[in-house]
Amino acid sequence: MQNPPGAEVVANSVLPARRDPLRLTTSDGLHLVGELALPLEGPVTGTVVCVHPLPTHGGMMDSHVLRKMAWRLPALAGIAVLRFNTRGTTSAAGTSDGEFDEARGEGRDLRSAIDEVVRRGLPDPWLVGWSFGTDVVLRHGDVPPVAGAILLSPPLRFSTDADLAAWNEDGRPVVCLVPEFDDYLVPMDAERRFAIMSNADVRGIPGAKHLWVGERFVKVVLDEVVGLVAPGRAPLPTTWDGPMERWSDI
Repeated sequence: MQNPPGAEVVANSVLPARRDPLRLTTSDGLHLVGELALPLEGPVTGTVVCVHPLPTHGGMMDSHVLRKMAWRLPALAGIAVLRFNTRGTTSAAGTSDGEFDEARGEGRDLRSAIDEVVRRGLPDPWLVGWSFGTDVVLRHGDVPPVAGAILLSPPLRFSTDADLAAWNEDGRPVVCLVPEFDDYLVPMDAERRFAIMSNADVRGIPGAKHLWVGERFVKVVLDEVVGLVAPGRAPLPTTWDGPMERWSDI
């Protein structure tokens, strides 16, 4: 659909991208459902690998902030966005093999996604974990060629101080976006817990809650992600001149 010049990008806007369904295979033989969204034109300026919230509480690759990354970042910032369902998780794209494993086996899932990025030659991958996904990233994501990690609403439920220390020893940057009214870890507590990491940058987000509901908070997250992954493309424009679909399920 062709929109009038300068059409506003809203919550259900889907901008043009090449969207490849993925079938990832883990080192323990599971098959995972995923998607890679790539810019239609121009070079890939950076890559994000997304790890979703807790699947036992509805988290999946289509959790709204991650889906909006895939809808917008390829077109607006040239960023490749890889999303996948961790083991045992279901979304509209299908169900991944296996069962929920409390951020243990999910490390193999994350590694298969990183391997896919390497196989395709995508540049400078950053890991973006949300809630449970931050535990998977902290426990298993400190590996080459990962450039750094962005943690949305980290609860530190399954991660230990030893996991944080390992990231600190390696020195990859870790940026924590912590909602002011988070249900599990508010900014002051997050600063205390992440204090053992000299490479951690805890950023409190005024007014936000754990689930980042509301378009203004989604924009904060996306601008923060782009500012790290493709700094020259931030902040994101709020309008789009080309084709734009509107999905009707949100």
